[in-house]
Amino acid sequence: MSVQHPIIAVTGSSGAGTTTTSQALRHIFRTQDINAAFAEGDSFHRYSRPEMDLAIRKAQEQGRHISYFGPEANDFARLEALFREYSESGDGQIRRYLHSFDDAVPYNQMPGTFTPWEPLPENTDVLFYEGLHGGVSGADYDVAQYVDLLIGMVPIVNLEWIQKLLRDTSERGHSREAVTQSIVRSMEDYIHHIVPQFSRTHINFQRVPTVDTSNPFSAKDIPSLDESFVVIRFRGIKNVDFPYYLQMIDGAFMSRMNTLVVPGGKMVFAMELILAPLIEEIIERKRRGEPLDKLSR
Repeated sequence: MSVQHPIIAVTGSSGAGTTTTSQALRHIFRTQDINAAFAEGDSFHRYSRPEMDLAIRKAQEQGRHISYFGPEANDFARLEALFREYSESGDGQIRRYLHSFDDAVPYNQMPGTFTPWEPLPENTDVLFYEGLHGGVSGADYDVAQYVDLLIGMVPIVNLEWIQKLLRDTSERGHSREAVTQSIVRSMEDYIHHIVPQFSRTHINFQRVPTVDTSNPFSAKDIPSLDESFVVIRFRGIKNVDFPYYLQMIDGAFMSRMNTLVVPGGKMVFAMELILAPLIEEIIERKRRGEPLDKLSR
């Protein structure tokens, strides 16, 4: 963690809805006039898409599995190095992973490839990370230790799979069979490298549908926010003003002492209501040079 160069990370698996949280945070940055640097988790994959396809085939021939969730396909050491360097000096190197033709055309590249590494912008207020591994930790790496505000996006797993299936088939051109195989292949890494992060987060937003998602592989659409509740769990944040949230968010209630439940349609509003003062506190402490211990909202 760093006073002068704080890091905010949104972590969640593929199809978890981290983009929604990122949009809420970008709105907060604009509103509070915060100059943020942005890092995408996919840019720390080890392999381009053709290289990953080859690595998957080789692993299958050897009776193994490889997935984008695990350390074999990701450079966790480089991600940790970025967080460490930024926390110390505000510097670091980033690149982009180009998912689609729309992403790739401006760079005159093919989808599934990386842009060159380049320096972060200078004199930024905060580094914002969105991806799979903002809170990952293991024997040889500890990314989570550098994050000042770690936010988890954790839809229940059937909803997560529905979102991934429909996104990857409609937006990224994959077949339903290929996406299903990817889910199956990823389960071991999901259990060991994705799930543990959500015990390290400061806040989790978990969307729970109120409609039948018992067979995600036959779903034709994603349950809407209005067909869901959002379970918000707080950890390591002092003096959370639950009465204020209950008053401000119509239909909200407490399910445990550290857990707020809100209607799904209020999710983005709840995110901004909860996260804006936390981010403001981080930036104010940065400007005053005060140590950042536990956030207090």
